[in-house]
Order: sequence, then structure tokens, then C-alpha cells
Amino acid sequence: MTDYRPLDTAVSFDPYWGEPSRDGDQGYEYLEDGRVRVRLKAPGAQEVALDQFGTFHPLARVSDDMWEGDVDLGRGFQYFFLKIDGCDVLSPYLPIGYGCCRPMNFLDVPVPGEEEWGCLEGIPHGAVTRHTFPSSVTGKHEVCLVYTPPAFDASKRYPVLYLQHGYGENETGWIYQGHAGRIADRLLHEGSMAEMLIVMGNGMTSGRGGGREQGRMLFPEVLLRDLIPFIEARYPVLQDKWHRAMAGLSMGSYQTSLTTLTHPDLFGYAGLFSGFLRSPREGSPNDHLALLDTPDRFRDSFRVFFRAMGTEDQFFGFFLKDDEVIAEKGVPMLRRTYPGGHDWGVWRRCIHEFLPLLFRGPEC
Repeated sequence: MTDYRPLDTAVSFDPYWGEPSRDGDQGYEYLEDGRVRVRLKAPGAQEVALDQFGTFHPLARVSDDMWEGDVDLGRGFQYFFLKIDGCDVLSPYLPIGYGCCRPMNFLDVPVPGEEEWGCLEGIPHGAVTRHTFPSSVTGKHEVCLVYTPPAFDASKRYPVLYLQHGYGENETGWIYQGHAGRIADRLLHEGSMAEMLIVMGNGMTSGRGGGREQGRMLFPEVLLRDLIPFIEARYPVLQDKWHRAMAGLSMGSYQTSLTTLTHPDLFGYAGLFSGFLRSPREGSPNDHLALLDTPDRFRDSFRVFFRAMGTEDQFFGFFLKDDEVIAEKGVPMLRRTYPGGHDWGVWRRCIHEFLPLLFRGPEC
């Protein structure tokens, strides 16, 4: 079985080629028609399948130990649960990412027209650095990743995008699943975007003594009180609102809406990917929308306010309701839709279109 995708697109994966007599020829291969040939060893199993959130792709027994099948998961990044006799199993012979609050196997099926977005060949590449920083909000150390461009120069000062993941993920999502660093490398090489830092924090925060829901809503406070000061003390960054942006997907989109609309003095750009202008939870307060009541102030506060969602997203109804709010208020927002659901295929398209919009104003 062969895989030609770079290894750093997974949190954990390395094709295993040794001792085939012990482990057999396990792994996967992308086929020309978009299907994936999967071959796994499961001695004594009665049933092996890939469970794609309720859609089952069974493998067939090809020997006493080996199971194989050509499965159609769809194009792009596809999580699934490997089920062996009904039990979830994490296979070391398939790439591993982090989602749904746990390590998960995935396959990243090439998408026609997007082959060059994450290509390694022929272009300079930036670096991604992991930091821990103390949080006065949660009372413990938090984690962030920082992308710096290929030509990073400590004597220069850079704008910053704070980029957030969704529910059940962590700070690694935009690098491994989203390919944000690779996409930025390519756009910079093409001259399509401004040089910037991209900072990715862990939005699944939890405070001491607080529940999970309360914890996730602590992230905007962590960002403002801890993460931004940490970045601005450690990196040579520009510190005015026209050089600071925030964006996020799903849960991160609501965190972005809450933060930027409450603090328009701190952010000049915002991006809501699979995006919630308002909380999707019924009864949640939406006090941050008060800025929409003054369209002129909103217009002066943001150079770009970007909203996007996949047309097959299960939350598309929320997106349409947010459209109604925006039309009623008369505020200018950039709206995009893409084919796809609530998945990384859409979010990669979002970041690919959003990055070139940033930091292009007269002060930049």
C-alpha cells in the first residue's frame, strides 16, 4: 500500500514497511476515481468497517487475518471511526488526527484543483513553533502554535491573525487538518497575501471550578488577557487594530464574533468559517451584536468581516438566519458559500480566500 501525502499532515503517522510477515501489508492507497483502497489486519474479527459518522463502509475478509475494501468517503479530509466487531479501534497504519475530543483516523483524499495548495516542492516554507504560556484566566498554562513566514526577520514588525479551531479539536487543527501553514506558504510565494504571524490557541479552555460550557466561553478572555500580551511580548508584531485579525471555524467562529464585535477597537478584520454570528444555542445572550445597531460605526470598525459556510452544512439554517439579521441591520459583510459540509474541505477554502484579504489597507 502506498501513500504519497507528506507525513506532517498528520499528528501521528508513518507508513510501516518492515516485517511484513508479522503485520502484513496494511495501509491505504488513493485511487484515480477518488476512492481509497484500505487494507487492515484484524485476526479473529467478524466485521470490519469504516464508520463515517453513521455511514458505514464495510471491508471484506480477503484472508484469515486481512480485510480490504475500496471505499468512497468523498474528497478532501475525512474523519472516520474504525469499527472492529462494533468497537472503536485506532489504527497505527492509517493517519491519526485530533477531532471529536479524541485521536481519530482520517484519510485526506486529493481534491481536483487544490493539489498545489499544500505542495512542498519549489517554494520556501515557514515555521510553526509551540509555546506554553501562563493564563491568569484559567489559572494554568495554556498552549498555542505560532506560524512565522519563510522570510521571518526579527528586526521587522508583523501583523497577526489569531486563528481558532472548532469544538472537539485543539490548537493543532489548523496546521495538520487545515494545512494553514502550507496554504500561507503558497500564497506568500505567489505574492497573494501579506506577511503575517498566525497564532492558534486551544479554544477548549476550562477554568478551575467551571463546567465545560463555561470553559469554552472563557477563551475570548484568555485571548485578550493572556495570549495577545504573550505574543506581543515575545514576537516583533504591530499592536494596533489594523494589524490584528481574528478568525475561526464553527465554535471558533462564534468565539471570533463574540470577541471582535465586543472589542472593535482591538480588531480590524474578522472571519467566521462555518460561521456563527450569533450563538447557535437557544437562549444564549447575544449582547455582542449591539455594534450592528450602528452600521456606520461597524463600517468604520472593520476592513473585512467575512462569513462563509458549506452549502451542505447541517448548520446552514443558522447561516441563513444570520443573513436575515445582517440584512435587517444593513451592515456590510463579505458572504461566501462553498460546496461541502461542516468539514475541513470547506474550512481550507475559507482560509485560502480569507488570507489574501488581510492587512491590505493604507496603514499596512
